[in-house]
Amino acid sequence: MENITGIVDTYFFYSESNGYSVFKLEDGTSCVGNLPKLNEGDRVELSGSWVEHPRYGKQFKVESANISYPVTESGIIKYLGSGMIHGIGPVTAKRIVSKFGERTLDVFDNDISHLIEVEGIGKKKLEQIKEGWEEQQSVKNVMLFLQSNGISLAYSLKIYKEYGDAAPELIQNNPYRLISDIWGIGFKTADGIGKSLGFTGDDPFRLKAGIVHTLQQAVKDGHTFLPKDILIKEASYILQADVGYSDTLFEDLEDNGEIYVEKNKVYISDFYHAEREIENSISALLSIAPEIPPKLDKVLSSFKENYSDEQLNAIDTSYSEKMLIITGGPGTGKTTTLKGIIQLFQTFDKKIMLAAPTGRAAKRMTEVIGLEAKTIHRLLEYNPKENAFVINEDNPLETDLLIIDEISMIDTLLMYNLIIAINSNTTLILVGDIDQLPSVGAGNVLKDLIASEQIPVIQLNTIFRQAKDSDIIINAHRINKGEMPVLSFIGETDFVFLDEGSNPKIPEKILRLCSNELPRKFDFNPVEDIQILSPIYKGDVGVTALNKLFQNELNKSEVLYSQGEKIFKANDKVMQLRNNYDKNVFNGDIGFVESTDNESKIMYISFEGRIIDYKFEDLDEITLAYAVTVHKSQGSEFPCIIMPLTTSHYMMLQRNLLYTAITRATKLLILIGTKRALAMGVNNNKVRNRFTGLFKI
Repeated sequence: MENITGIVDTYFFYSESNGYSVFKLEDGTSCVGNLPKLNEGDRVELSGSWVEHPRYGKQFKVESANISYPVTESGIIKYLGSGMIHGIGPVTAKRIVSKFGERTLDVFDNDISHLIEVEGIGKKKLEQIKEGWEEQQSVKNVMLFLQSNGISLAYSLKIYKEYGDAAPELIQNNPYRLISDIWGIGFKTADGIGKSLGFTGDDPFRLKAGIVHTLQQAVKDGHTFLPKDILIKEASYILQADVGYSDTLFEDLEDNGEIYVEKNKVYISDFYHAEREIENSISALLSIAPEIPPKLDKVLSSFKENYSDEQLNAIDTSYSEKMLIITGGPGTGKTTTLKGIIQLFQTFDKKIMLAAPTGRAAKRMTEVIGLEAKTIHRLLEYNPKENAFVINEDNPLETDLLIIDEISMIDTLLMYNLIIAINSNTTLILVGDIDQLPSVGAGNVLKDLIASEQIPVIQLNTIFRQAKDSDIIINAHRINKGEMPVLSFIGETDFVFLDEGSNPKIPEKILRLCSNELPRKFDFNPVEDIQILSPIYKGDVGVTALNKLFQNELNKSEVLYSQGEKIFKANDKVMQLRNNYDKNVFNGDIGFVESTDNESKIMYISFEGRIIDYKFEDLDEITLAYAVTVHKSQGSEFPCIIMPLTTSHYMMLQRNLLYTAITRATKLLILIGTKRALAMGVNNNKVRNRFTGLFKI
């Protein structure tokens, strides 16, 4: 960490959302960092480090700053004349300093009314200047309070934007409110602030925040609730304090609507109400008797030649029930069955809608079915400004048939928003593979719905002749049954296992396959057609290291953005990390970097032909995607999948993860690693149970 001092000379850029600043000091030093809004003429003491930007050269990256008034007359003139105070421009600033000299800012602080003595400042203008100065001082005082209590500059700006001048009082009363009020501030950060303000370890505000934090962590792990005894144990460990000594903590949280306790199951309230509404809506839908057209039997009889008995059963049930689940592995005819159901409903002139959880899944559904499929968010017309869906229980979908694919990916909250928007006239068909990984979000919707025995379920088991020609599909079913896949074949195969033992050069082998061998033999595009999957982020064959290797070796384009470890080049393959409803880009969507506008600090990324602009401060939503985790690949298919399998992955080697990865490949699957690691994945069927209450309470 180095220290430099200087006077702010030129300001190039400032982001209100996170305080990212680009400016020069009078000596020509270029500085970048998260800072409060500076003014030309500000005297700054900066701590940070020197970095070499690939385009802009040597810069000082600011970690912290101490801002003080300028001390010279020229500095004061620049400071006051920068436009920060309404009523003072460069001319008035010169007049003020010529009157009061180096003690000008003392006059502002201690007796600002003396400014009336300056030519051109009357009573009205004096009041304007007073208000502007007081506002500037208020901002500085709040920022000083926040930073003196260990809050970073970036978060200080967010807090001031949210609370304004009331920030010190609100935070002193309860620093733990920051967790829910300020995006990005978690329990650890708020707890550090609480300690600096003198909050004790057993303060009720702290204990209640710790309980909610523990539940939020459980939600990230896929649970919709925690048993109270487990919650008490985990929260007490995190807090290093006993949260089980009094029911008052839980009663207060429940009274405030933050949690809901049902038979010693403790929920974050949203998840409790979502589960109950899903149950109520499904029960209401199933209670409705469908209208059976008189010619149904005759139409169904004409289908017999083209469909198996399992498929005919599904097609028949789709018209005799208001809700149906169709599940089955790869090659069992789910798509063909859906086409038959659609044909049946079209025969009777019914309106049909298709949807899937992700953009890639919806696109694939469109391609294989032949009708437009939307993402569920598009289907329900999400309004980001209102943070709500336009299509809801008061304004339901108007369709006769709704088919949702990749249902295993739907979490509890999305299922809630979908099911309440179903019209009583609609037949709902859910399609998915119960043996795939559960949703990234909280819940285990498909498994719970099937286990409830409330909804008709058609299990497709027959592998059709065409699918039997695919070793990917044959081996996927073997793995799903706990059997080792067949690894030696006579002739061509789409399932390849490369036994590299514990070879530390597996990443380089994968790179050679992508850059040379596979494009030459199969005409694959190394970036668009081939997807690397890894069970983990860390390690030599983890997502992070593979992405860095592939970016360096496969993409020789110029660097467009560099901030710390985050580097993007033109043409980089990237992935969206969170749902962004404003941009209509969702978690798991893959795009390619197009260009940047460095003056406006914007990067342009192409998603399926749509050019989306990202402010530089929003690029934490984007990551490289040459390699992604298996979870992130759900709902997508790629011509070629390459997946390293080593015993260093043992914590993540599970049968459903391996099965999900294999079924992402449509033309070629390559596993590279050790047979021992492969066997570990096949034999490990100990799927971590999720605490969910759907149809269980």
